[in-house]
Amino acid sequence: MRILHTADWHLGKILKGVDRTPEIADALRDHLRIVREEKIDLVLVAGDLFDRPRVGAEAEAAAFEFFLGLRELGVPALVISGNHDSRTRLEALAPLLELAGAHVRGEVRVRGEGGVLLRDWGEAALLPFLSQRRAIKAAQLLSGHEGDWQHGYSDTIGRLMTNLSKGFRAGRTNLLLAHLTMEGANLRLGGGEFSFYVGNSYAVKTDLLPSSATYVALGHIHRQQKVCDAPLAWYSGSLLQLDFGEGEEADRGALLVEIEPDRPPKVHQLIERWGKPLRTFRLEPEQLDRRIAEVEGWPGYAKLIISGPANSALRERLYRDNPRLLEVRFEAETPDPLVELAAQVETMSWPEAYERYLREVKGLEETDALLAAFREIFEEEHASA
Repeated sequence: MRILHTADWHLGKILKGVDRTPEIADALRDHLRIVREEKIDLVLVAGDLFDRPRVGAEAEAAAFEFFLGLRELGVPALVISGNHDSRTRLEALAPLLELAGAHVRGEVRVRGEGGVLLRDWGEAALLPFLSQRRAIKAAQLLSGHEGDWQHGYSDTIGRLMTNLSKGFRAGRTNLLLAHLTMEGANLRLGGGEFSFYVGNSYAVKTDLLPSSATYVALGHIHRQQKVCDAPLAWYSGSLLQLDFGEGEEADRGALLVEIEPDRPPKVHQLIERWGKPLRTFRLEPEQLDRRIAEVEGWPGYAKLIISGPANSALRERLYRDNPRLLEVRFEAETPDPLVELAAQVETMSWPEAYERYLREVKGLEETDALLAAFREIFEEEHASA
C-alpha cells in the first residue's frame, strides 16, 4: 500500500496583501503528478486545507480541482479539519466531496463512529482538531454524562484516540489521521500557525498514541518531521513557506509512505520548495545603497528590517522600486510599544497579542482574569466558525 501524506495547505492565505492561493494550487497540481507517477493508493490530508473559516471562490476551486483529479486517477482520500478550517463547512461539503472519492471529517466522532474502512487494507481513525472547550464536550460524550472535566487536554485526546482505534486489528493496516501538537515536536512558528494552539496546554504525549496504529499521519506543525517511532508518526509539513517567521531552511512538502504486511512502514520525504521563497533582510541605513541589489534580486518575497528611526519617505521609495518587497520595518532604539506590538501581531495568536497589549501598552501586571475571559470568548467563537 502506497500512501501520500499531506497537510496544512492553507488555501486562501493572504501574506501582506498577497494571495498565496495560486502558488498553493500549483503545489496541489504537482501532488496529482506524484499520485500518478508513484502509483499512490490512498491520500491522507491531515487538516488546515484552508487558512481561515471563510475563503474566496478561487481557494475552494483549487481544493475541488485536486479531489476531482484524484477521482480521475481512481485514488480515494481521507480528510480531516484543522484549527484553521471551518469544521461545519467541511461537514457540509462532505457529501459533495464523497462523490469525488474523498471521505471528509469535520467533526469528531466517538463511540464507534470514528473509523473508516479502507477497502481490503484495514481501517483508519480520524481525529480532526479539537479546542480545549470541544475536548471537554467530547470527553463528556465518552463518559456518557455531564460533569466536571476530570482530565487534562493531553489525556482527553489520548482517551479519544483509544476510542477511535478500537476497530484496529493485528495483521491489517491501521491508520490514525490527526491534527494536533505532539509533545517534543520541533516548533518554529510563523504567522501560519496559531501559537495559542501549539503551546504546552495543547501538547499531547507521544505515549498516548495507540500502539496498534501502523502509521500516524499528523498535521498542524509546518516543519516536516518524525515525532515517534512506535507507532511511527510524522508531520508532513506545510506545502509552502507561509510566513517570514517560519524559516527558509525548514523541511516541508509531503510524505510517501509504503506499507507492507508484517514489515515496518517506510517513509520517504518529498521535500519540495513549492511557491515563492520568503526571506528577511536586516540592514543598517548606510548599507542600503550597496546591498539593496540583494533584495531586488531575491526571486521570492522579501521583508526588510532597517535599524534606526522610521523614515516614511524611504519606506515609500523602497516599496515603489521593489514590488516583491512586502514589508519594510524600522527598528528604532526606543520604539513605540503599540507600533512594535502591531508589527508583531501577524506572528502571534489573538490571545497572545491581547496579553502583550495588556502588559506592554496598558501596563497591567495582573492579566490572568482578563486573559482567561478573552480566551474563553476566542475559543467559543473560533470553534463555532
